[in-house]
Amino acid sequence: MVVTDRAGLHDTMTGRRGDDGATPSWPERLRFPVARPTGFSGHDDDPGNDCGGDHRDDRGGGPTDSVGSRDDTTPELDCLRHVLAPALLQAAARRGYDLQIGADRVLIHHGLIDEGSYLRHLSHALSLDIEEFDERRRADCPLSDAQIPAAAAAGITPLRLNGDLVWVLAPQRLTSRGLCLLLARFPETRPRLRLSSAIAQQNFLAKYGASALTETSCAELQRRFPALSAAPPHAPLWRQRLQRGGCVAAVMVLPLCLDPEVTTAFLAIWFIGFAGLRLLASLWPRRAPPISVRRPDADLPVYTVVAALYREADSVGPLVEALEALDYPPEKLDLILVIEPDDLFTRAALARLKPRPHLRVLIAPAVAPKTKPKALNYALAFARGSFIAVFDAEDRPDPGQLRAALAAFDGAGRETACVQASLCIDNLTHSWLSRTFLAEYAGQFDLFLPGLAALGLPLPLGGSSNHFRTDVLRAIGAWDPHNVTEDADLGFRLARLGYRCGTFASTTYEEAPLTFGNWLRQRSRWMKGWIQTWEVHMRHPLRLWRETGIGGVLALNLLLGGNVLSALAYPLLLMIALMSAADWADSSPNWLAADTPTALHWLAISSGVASTIVVGLLGLVRRRQWRHAGVLMLTPLYWLCLSIAAWRALAHYVWCPYRWDKTQHGVASRPHPLAPKASAWRRRWRRSEAATDTASDRPQPPRACA
Repeated sequence: MVVTDRAGLHDTMTGRRGDDGATPSWPERLRFPVARPTGFSGHDDDPGNDCGGDHRDDRGGGPTDSVGSRDDTTPELDCLRHVLAPALLQAAARRGYDLQIGADRVLIHHGLIDEGSYLRHLSHALSLDIEEFDERRRADCPLSDAQIPAAAAAGITPLRLNGDLVWVLAPQRLTSRGLCLLLARFPETRPRLRLSSAIAQQNFLAKYGASALTETSCAELQRRFPALSAAPPHAPLWRQRLQRGGCVAAVMVLPLCLDPEVTTAFLAIWFIGFAGLRLLASLWPRRAPPISVRRPDADLPVYTVVAALYREADSVGPLVEALEALDYPPEKLDLILVIEPDDLFTRAALARLKPRPHLRVLIAPAVAPKTKPKALNYALAFARGSFIAVFDAEDRPDPGQLRAALAAFDGAGRETACVQASLCIDNLTHSWLSRTFLAEYAGQFDLFLPGLAALGLPLPLGGSSNHFRTDVLRAIGAWDPHNVTEDADLGFRLARLGYRCGTFASTTYEEAPLTFGNWLRQRSRWMKGWIQTWEVHMRHPLRLWRETGIGGVLALNLLLGGNVLSALAYPLLLMIALMSAADWADSSPNWLAADTPTALHWLAISSGVASTIVVGLLGLVRRRQWRHAGVLMLTPLYWLCLSIAAWRALAHYVWCPYRWDKTQHGVASRPHPLAPKASAWRRRWRRSEAATDTASDRPQPPRACA
């Protein structure tokens, strides 16, 4: 039998006041306790999962409730005794016990009954009304705008109907069981409760909480940490452009006021520092990760996976297939796809997919800025998981990536707020650009970022396959909607606020741009975002020093600043070096020794090219893709392409810093994604059904009554 503190919920439903005579506030009401399992070592989800309750450390440990033995009856299935075969209900009850969730969730997530049918049976059995929200207005919901995002994640919405406060619940993990037990003990709470489907509640909150959700997704970081936001100042657009243009012009004119040799020497030294840090981090020895034990499914938390899509109709199908192939119980998987309101083709492609209980589609607010981080922030308000992962439209993650990320979190400690998986290119036969991307990613994600983490330096995260602790992500203001490389910015912001980022051994396969134009738009957006990130975090250099130490200051300036500055300066340094070499070659056989500035320029260029080749080559060897190493001989040409992207990024930073240049995906032929595997539980059930298939005792096929 499940033991739960139903008296606390009873007090909340009936409006009984606390010991101090005060009526509980909305957050207290939101977290009323229902059906918490004893010894349940799994993770908490967000504040509303299981209808709230106490919160534990995400490593486990729980309250003193109990789900009873594996063979106990499950009251949430009583309404289905006449609908589904007894053997199927018993199998669902056993799996629910194994996962520490309600058996109703098992049936729904495996497609054995749809949510609407189950709610109708449950409402009939409990004599509860189903709230469709069709006739409800904003005035019916007593929540303030600031409280609506919490309700969206919790699955609990209060309504004021005919003067009475009614709680509308969209059942999640153990909600249905808790309601059955609550009403059995306190039937007088029945008039205060209603049921709702998750989609109906989500649509109601999205419609009438639009202003609050939009404010959260667009301005939460600016409100809480204004010094760490790239949001524009409250000034006319022409004045903003004039200010940015003036700053860029001042930086470019300043070197002309100095000795040219001093200027070029400064650029060369910065160039060398950038190359040196890249080599140091890539070659830095790192300890082997601790041996992790595969978590039992009962100990797995709900995991939210988010992908922001725009004009990705061709990529939707393969993306959903790849996410369905993740080795994670579907009952504990919360998939969210966010699309833009004007993206009709992607919406149509999603509509053609079969419904999935754990897949939700959200429409981002139609307000500026129209960026990926704004869409991610909007999805975060609806996220139910203790952990959240971000993927792009073209991504195909390793099936075991979520479990590997949890193992990395377990081994790293609570101060680690984010872990980054490796990214790898899988369309290698199309162009030299895609093969260059392969070498670049292999060095960046398999060597460089793990080395930075081992050195304890902030990580410029990749834009995909980031895994976060959801509570920490919300606490730090989430993504910056005005930064077009929200990933790199978030890595440095986490470091400034006292958190760490790490890496772990798992790969997500991506599609590299095929054409130079597509590559240029993507790379110039990255560099524009690095300029934004550098500008934000260098507003107060001394504060940055205090918060991250000298390592953080050097990492910001050499990695982000150095990346952009070296690309901008590369043609100048190369031209000066070639001209000086030509002049001195005629007059001195030992011209490098005779001319220190020229030697410095050549050292800068050669060290930069050499570091790129060495890191890329080591990455290719690690990936066992050394047959593509020949493309690294084109590094000097590739750097000229990077310079074009950097100058384009600088112009866009002045004129349109918040514009998101779209990268076209879904145009390359790639290996077929991993096919989603049939549920192991359903396979076992089918084998069990076949073994007992007789005329007398064969279970009837599951059916859902209207």
